[in-house]
Amino acid sequence: MAATHPSLPHKLTSVKALAESPGLSSIPSLYTFPKHTNDEVFSDTEESIPTLDFSLLTSPDTDERSKAVQELGKACQDWGFFMVTNHGVRESLMKAIIEASREFFELTEEEKRGFEGKHVLDPIRYGTSFNASVDKILCWRDYLKIFQHPQFHSPNKPPVFSKKVRQVAKEILRGVSESLGLEDNYIDKTLNLEHGLQVLAANLYPPCPQPELAMGFPAHSDHGLLTLLIQNQIGGLQVQHHGKWVSIDPIPNSFLANIGDHIEILSNGKYKSVLHRAVVNNRDVRISIAMPHGPALDAVVSPAPKLVEGERNPPAYRAMKYKDYLELQQSSMLNGKSCLESVRKYM
Repeated sequence: MAATHPSLPHKLTSVKALAESPGLSSIPSLYTFPKHTNDEVFSDTEESIPTLDFSLLTSPDTDERSKAVQELGKACQDWGFFMVTNHGVRESLMKAIIEASREFFELTEEEKRGFEGKHVLDPIRYGTSFNASVDKILCWRDYLKIFQHPQFHSPNKPPVFSKKVRQVAKEILRGVSESLGLEDNYIDKTLNLEHGLQVLAANLYPPCPQPELAMGFPAHSDHGLLTLLIQNQIGGLQVQHHGKWVSIDPIPNSFLANIGDHIEILSNGKYKSVLHRAVVNNRDVRISIAMPHGPALDAVVSPAPKLVEGERNPPAYRAMKYKDYLELQQSSMLNGKSCLESVRKYM
């Protein structure tokens, strides 16, 4: 029997609706990603992603905390990704936010379209792919993005979860600041985290009949300072480490953390944001909740003066307002770290 797929309607449908089309056995060409030579290169290393015990980072014991800060700095430098355990956010809250996201994606297409945004800085924005208006190839992904701070927005949920997560992020960023040899409150004060942007991005990756051809989210780095991610125990996230893709298995009741482009800028390249991607499967629905934490929208981000040393280590990045960077990245096609490259200084 010949493979079939429905033709796409003039108004772009959600991936969920497409995946649930009767008789779907192949994907529209609009969702087919070209294969590159390094796509299939997986790491066979037994080295595992670092783990940060959050309770040690917040320990009153100065020796314990000092060791945790040191290990955090090593994780940022070696991987750019790390698991966060013993973080104090109740597992019931984490499960509830995943379930609330699932319920949203179960709404009718018409109901969900009521949340479609017109601009990348709209506080509540539902959509498909990454930026469907400019994407040449569409991602096998639907999303809901909600601004949580400095103003809290939500269709119907209280802010308890986002407040708890923001506290965890701020403590980790204190540790990052210290690990760079800066004052522990340098990032907080310089980038005005009191009014920092926090986004909750719920991602839905439905089963795909041809997962080897599609991509949930192509290789990219994150804007902002720190992203914390949870998921529904269905794997799919891959991180580039030493030029090879490493699959990250979810650990129950933990956050997966990664540093963003603006830590790379602030550290003058000592800590680098890392390419990562989401692959899809043909069996299970994967839901992930990514929570990027950034500076205040009007904060200008540049390398910390203490980390710049004249000719020996000149500033490697131009100063740029966070809002301008965010608009540039979110309104463009997703292309690795191209947005960060646009603010890099070439000597």
